Amino acid sequence: MSTFVLVLFLWIFSVCLHEFAHAAVAYQGGDTTVKDKGYLTLNPSKYLDPMNSLLLPVVFLVMGGIGLPGAAVYINRSLLRSAHWDSAVSLAGPAMNLLLLVLLAGLLGLPAVAASEYAPALAFLALLQASAVVLNLLPLPGFDGYGAIWPYLPAHLRAQFDRYAGYAVLVLFLLLFMVPPFARAFWGLVGLLVDAVGVPLGLARLGYAEFRFWD
Repeated sequence: MSTFVLVLFLWIFSVCLHEFAHAAVAYQGGDTTVKDKGYLTLNPSKYLDPMNSLLLPVVFLVMGGIGLPGAAVYINRSLLRSAHWDSAVSLAGPAMNLLLLVLLAGLLGLPAVAASEYAPALAFLALLQASAVVLNLLPLPGFDGYGAIWPYLPAHLRAQFDRYAGYAVLVLFLLLFMVPPFARAFWGLVGLLVDAVGVPLGLARLGYAEFRFWD
């Protein structure tokens, strides 16, 4: 139960950091309205939404140990100074998840932390960050990977793809849980990323088993 509470709390906080990164880059890129909206803060209440920040991410966590992005900041793209800034705003979120993954790997590299009872939870949290990086970079409408290429797409393609943004989570759910080749490819990339930063995959799996305390 303690692993469940710790991972859930830290994951929700990391979602806020993900969104803060979007807002901070948008502010530097010209959208100063993010400051007026209160996004340049680490206060979770500024980013959280009951459905997208709590219910859906928890469902994905429980069902498959997947770090689904679960909040959103509203960027006024027309105020950004260039397409490059627009793309950078989208990439800032996954970059924050990657930074958190590296920081967690560094913590787990400390002997005292690696030997502690919290090591499995931190390793699972690192796995979540890696899954969030891969997930966010998928070029699906509504995800950051799509947002990164959106400024460079022709207007008619933008309009066509944007219509399907509301179905992105459903498509993702179907791909991950009902299309084994896609799921294997996804987890293969996540595993490579976790291994690259030195987080033991077996320890992360133990953390996931502890997270599912009801099993």
